[in-house]
Amino acid sequence: MSAPALELSGLIRRYGEREALSGVGLSLPPGRTLVVFGPNGAGKTTLLRVLATLLRPHSGRVRVLGSDLPEDAWAVRGRVGLLAHEPLLYRELSGAENLRYHARLHRVSEARVTELLDAVALGGRADEPVRTLSRGMVQRVAVARAVLHDPELLLLDEPYANLDPAAIELVAPLIGVGGDGRRRTRVLCSHDPGRDLAEADLVLGLRGGRPELLADAASVTPAEIAELYR
Repeated sequence: MSAPALELSGLIRRYGEREALSGVGLSLPPGRTLVVFGPNGAGKTTLLRVLATLLRPHSGRVRVLGSDLPEDAWAVRGRVGLLAHEPLLYRELSGAENLRYHARLHRVSEARVTELLDAVALGGRADEPVRTLSRGMVQRVAVARAVLHDPELLLLDEPYANLDPAAIELVAPLIGVGGDGRRRTRVLCSHDPGRDLAEADLVLGLRGGRPELLADAASVTPAEIAELYR
């Protein structure tokens, strides 16, 4: 049996005296999708930032792709793709320039940049500054950046935000499987159980930083998720 891709036990992360995450624990096998639900301020983004090695846990165990955080963060960063709430793009650079910059960091070919811009239907606008693009177009560039290096683990914060149905059809295959055809391990933060529950293998519900719900997706109902927002 393969080792878990994610192992969390007693995870606590504070901002000052406030615990943004309090006692979060779970295990996620490789190739599975964890969908995290919860109201604004529940700790979803904080969880992604811890898994992405951008925040250090204050206590508890965090093991990502076989490496303990924060001790072995260096071994994780190149294997993770993050699509954050903010697009993490340089606004004065074009979409192509942004992707080329990240391609150099990850030693990815120029052909991959072209391939992804075409995949999100932005090949014809690849040289326009990001600041001139619509929010939906920026999101498509951000998706391309997140999957550029074909990461083993994808961390997705509302990946379909600002996208119309046609754009969702473009990006969904990019964030669903890896370049070798295998399902990626994913953590997806969502407010939309009607859509994203169908993509889940495991569901985590957070409220006030605390885990209120943790179950196999097949046993979770939209009504249970709605309770998190009350």
